[in-house]
Amino acid sequence: MFAKLNRQPLSFQRVATILGILVVVLLLTTLAGLSVGSVSVSFTNVVNSLVNCDCVDATERAIIIDIRLPRLLLAMIVGAGLSVAGAVLQALLRNPLAEPYILGISSGGTVGAILAIGFVSAGGAFITPLASLAGSILVMLLVYSLGHRHGLLDTNALLLAGVMVGAFFNAAVLLIIALFNQELRNSFLWLMGNFSSANLQSLAIVSPLILIATGFLLLQSKKYNLIATGDETALQLGVEVRRLKRLSYLAASLITGLVVSVSGVIGFVGLIIPHICRMIFGPDHRLLLPASILLGASFMIVADILSRILLAPTEIPVGAITAAIGAPLFVWLLKRT
Repeated sequence: MFAKLNRQPLSFQRVATILGILVVVLLLTTLAGLSVGSVSVSFTNVVNSLVNCDCVDATERAIIIDIRLPRLLLAMIVGAGLSVAGAVLQALLRNPLAEPYILGISSGGTVGAILAIGFVSAGGAFITPLASLAGSILVMLLVYSLGHRHGLLDTNALLLAGVMVGAFFNAAVLLIIALFNQELRNSFLWLMGNFSSANLQSLAIVSPLILIATGFLLLQSKKYNLIATGDETALQLGVEVRRLKRLSYLAASLITGLVVSVSGVIGFVGLIIPHICRMIFGPDHRLLLPASILLGASFMIVADILSRILLAPTEIPVGAITAAIGAPLFVWLLKRT
């Protein structure tokens, strides 16, 4: 069935149908995310709470609006952002194993965020995203430079450099936590990806920048199709390949850094979702990118639900859920490619 869907020609009707289905899936997972938890709330009360109906108990409304809605919005932003960043990195490198976590970008963002949390007492809501962004961009530049051999970008060298640089920065994070204050030690769960500290203030800061970067990547979807055929072919067809790659790497790093600053490290989403969408819908980035955004948001909501209910009332870090799914898939992709 997947192969049949993959072979169908891309048309406006097909794009609208697929994206419409994915929007419905996202709406259903959203209702489930607001309803399911240690305290179950009916779908009717969820909807009534969202429209501010007086018929809902005050406690249930507080659970929906003050606790679950911010973390659900955070899950959507994280899933969508990491998925589109992973899809773009895979297009630029022409390698299905590329994604922010494996390339070490997430680890760089983590170091920046940890340093901001531990050493900046004022303006944390603004400083932490900026520090995380700086760390992500720094790692991307480092990995990008290490990935060049004889003046040309070697995708295998880039992936290996990303893994090694990511391992180094992960070790740096553990060292910082071990050496410094109790506040950093308490952030250990955040390092494994956690939505429990979600709040509307941090979302209001990072969301506009993530949306701008995502919009830029969506506008380049046709050019990514040309790059997928080869850099020389894309150049002959008028694409400024080097400039586009630099801007796309920067946008992917921006998204990753901002996501890490509010959610911690969540791996493998940028690997799983684009590959699933490519396998089902085909490699055309005009469909692949928006489909990855919608499916990534739904996937992250489901992962958050699982993190809250599997060992309730104890909450599992959502990064552990995505890693449990993504690591076996990574091994399968590695053997397959």
